[in-house]
Amino acid sequence: MSALLQHPRIFSGRAHPELAQKIANYLNLELGKNEFREFSDGETWVKYSENIRGQDVFVVQPTNAPARNLLELLIMIDAAKRASAKRISAVIPYFGYARQDRKDQPRVSITAKLVANLLTTAGADRILTMDLHAPQLQGFFDIPLDHLYSASVFIDYLQEFNIPNLAVVSPDLGGAHMARAYAKRLNAPIAIVNKRRPSPNAVEVMHVIGNVEGMNVLLIDDICDTAGTLTNAAVKLKEMGAQKVYAACTHAILSGPAVERVDKSLIDQLIVTDTVQIHPSKLIEKIKVLTIAKLFGRAIMRIHNEESISSLFD
Repeated sequence: MSALLQHPRIFSGRAHPELAQKIANYLNLELGKNEFREFSDGETWVKYSENIRGQDVFVVQPTNAPARNLLELLIMIDAAKRASAKRISAVIPYFGYARQDRKDQPRVSITAKLVANLLTTAGADRILTMDLHAPQLQGFFDIPLDHLYSASVFIDYLQEFNIPNLAVVSPDLGGAHMARAYAKRLNAPIAIVNKRRPSPNAVEVMHVIGNVEGMNVLLIDDICDTAGTLTNAAVKLKEMGAQKVYAACTHAILSGPAVERVDKSLIDQLIVTDTVQIHPSKLIEKIKVLTIAKLFGRAIMRIHNEESISSLFD
């Protein structure tokens, strides 16, 4: 029997072992065993503790900060390649460094392309990720990339939550396409917040395009980093007559003042997924976490069985 017809082998880095375990549990598989060590100078050492020769290996590791998470993923891919794995899939729930996807000013790096090159050079045969900051980043890769969407997870929750008189709002012009997809599924009107960034991690809301007066609104975004975009948008939406303000963000980075901002903001609930590990101290009452383990588990099995991924979203 071909190795790819056996069950997939799932391994986790140290960035988010809980998610990897949830994926393995959903698939009724044992999470693979590996060892990690740090030399005195901080250098990372990785070893697979079981034979993976000829196996279909899936390495689960988001690449949010610190940079060690990305380096560790590269080392795990290289180790799997040198251990003669048949195929190596990098499962990257959150693809870090994606926001630097073009030269928007002189003498800056395009880190999204750099990371794509590093993953390919390390030996990854394919990538499985979710809600890239810009979908066109798929074109940065010279290996197959499967792109999952968290919308199905959020929409299931929102339909059960059954928010009345709902309007879907994009926090910027770039997210309008995503907001339209949600609005169509939720049978709701759409509005767009016009903003500008005077500097990284800083945002100024200019005005709202569309009518939100008397409506409950749902802000849709892919990343919640410092939460400045969402909290400022919530203020503007309230000024425009919105009732309750909800927000749904795939990647809960929640760095710096994010949690304090959300807690003190006009946002009634922030709904996020577990693409990155969230420290328990950040899980305030306003934040609701949904798991994407089932979606990734189903995608892994489809890749393993050479089946369509797009059919997951039909």
